[in-house]
Amino acid sequence: MTTTTTDEAVKAIIKDRNEEFFDYLRLASVSTQNRNILPTVEYVKQMIEKTGGETQVLDDCGGNPVVYGYFPAGKKGNADKTVLFYNHYDVQPEDPLDEWKSEPFEPTVRDGILYCRGVSDNKANFVVRLYAIQALMDSEAGLPCNVKFLVEGEEENGSPNLNKYIKKYADLFTSDGCIWEFGGKDEEENFVIQTGVKGMAYFDLIVESAEVDIHSSLGAVIDNAAWRLTHALASLRDKDNHVLVDGFYDNIEHPSDYAREVVAEGKVNSKEMTRIYGLKHPFITKDLDWSTEEALAFYPTMTISGLLSGYTEEGTKTVLPRKASAKLDCRLVPGQDPKNIERVLRRHLDKEGFQDVELILLKGLKAFRSDLESPFVQTVKTAAEKVYGGPSKVVLSPTNPGSGPMAYFGEYLNVPVASSGCGYAESKAHGPNESVRLKDFEEGTLHMVQFLKDFQYA
Repeated sequence: MTTTTTDEAVKAIIKDRNEEFFDYLRLASVSTQNRNILPTVEYVKQMIEKTGGETQVLDDCGGNPVVYGYFPAGKKGNADKTVLFYNHYDVQPEDPLDEWKSEPFEPTVRDGILYCRGVSDNKANFVVRLYAIQALMDSEAGLPCNVKFLVEGEEENGSPNLNKYIKKYADLFTSDGCIWEFGGKDEEENFVIQTGVKGMAYFDLIVESAEVDIHSSLGAVIDNAAWRLTHALASLRDKDNHVLVDGFYDNIEHPSDYAREVVAEGKVNSKEMTRIYGLKHPFITKDLDWSTEEALAFYPTMTISGLLSGYTEEGTKTVLPRKASAKLDCRLVPGQDPKNIERVLRRHLDKEGFQDVELILLKGLKAFRSDLESPFVQTVKTAAEKVYGGPSKVVLSPTNPGSGPMAYFGEYLNVPVASSGCGYAESKAHGPNESVRLKDFEEGTLHMVQFLKDFQYA
């Protein structure tokens, strides 16, 4: 196939299967609210089978089902090479509704951009891979290698059961490398390939100071939960954004020299990021001992994600709140363990006199980082260079600053991992008006076509 023929084939498939894709987006598969899970599982199964693949629905390890898909290499392909695609069919809730410019679960195209909840995270990326497979299967050469899918339904809820499925079905998912669920272009329109993720330790902090709310006039003599909690939180990080918890930075694995070189070359566009998010303050790295780029790739974080206490409606109500709670989100790097983070946080709170602050670990994931120099990662990169305009337009990154269950793939499948997707800097995943650009959707399909063709020889 020539490049022109490939372009035309991809465009035809996108057009022919457009309504099927839109119907997939219309399924409000919100895992945290257990909405539309089984209908979406069936739809994913049908999409894989329509493309020509075999499927199994795995549902014997708890949680939402995992969909397995398999496409064998064509007669002219390399049956000794197998790639695994990881995706998820669940999406985030759609709130706040009043900030959407169109119905959250009704696919809407405006000025070449497709808006819908879940389109960038992660449904479009799954569809891109199916379309790439179809384009190759329809070609004279056929599918260049074996392709497997693992499509789960709890990623947006922390993937609490995925490790059990991967451990039990490791032989089913065995492969030579894994293409991860996310990816796309950065603020400068460079295509970014990431080969790792940060881990997570996510906590509830809860404190109670009385059995009932109390008239605030007694604040002259009575402490309250809101002050107790804010003092406890303030003890965790100083005004220059250094985490003050003894042991928090222990056991961090040092990245390779090559990983450091790659990160140093990929400068963050702070001005563009400030514009996109409407930032009101400078980056917190201005007072740290490491750069913005190093912070995103190699260092852990500690973030207050939510606070709740007392009266929060309009007007006034003068009370001493009896209860206060907070959500604490720690993003971890290789070497850190969520359980150990829980231990050092508990020890810190007790040492600082906050024995009454309850600490509950809600989610824990370990970090993972693939070898940037592995042949699999380099094949993903060179394929991208052919599609996106050469080496200057492709950025290799050792870590995505977000989290995901990538460590399970390293532990049970022992495979290198690299991302590829059709998102862009303003996709707004998890937020109102989530989107992908139609041009990126087409290019993402072409990248997967090129990668699969190159991978058979890697």
